[in-house]
Amino acid sequence: MRDVLARVRAEWVDHYGHMNLAYYLVVFDLATDALWPSLNLGGGFRARGLGTFAVESWQGYVREVVLDAPLAAESAVLAFDAKRLVVRHRLHHAEEGWLSAENEVLFLCVDLATRRVAPWPEDVLAAFDAARVPDAPKRLALTRRA
Repeated sequence: MRDVLARVRAEWVDHYGHMNLAYYLVVFDLATDALWPSLNLGGGFRARGLGTFAVESWQGYVREVVLDAPLAAESAVLAFDAKRLVVRHRLHHAEEGWLSAENEVLFLCVDLATRRVAPWPEDVLAAFDAARVPDAPKRLALTRRA
């Protein structure tokens, strides 16, 4: 059993009786919020005048979840450079353990005063490096592909 991040709410269920695709992004965003403190991001990062902006995301749906299903997320740093970060979230049924969906997100470090891309601070880069897993992103890259 995994820690429950969220349960599928009635307002998240569509006319097919499963969680609507839009709400997967809501749950993946909750997973991002849970991951950020371990990477020196979040509230303390914003207090430094910096933020993380998502600029691209990819979702893959594996198995449907229904009303009240307990959801857990497994998150990982896949790649990063001086200004970008690729994170993967895997959404699981928290009690039965099977994979429901995957998500990759490309984030930029942004100076909140200028609203321009900025370099990650050294302590954040060190946290990324410590958290990085050897898997390569399935869909996203640090730079645009031709």
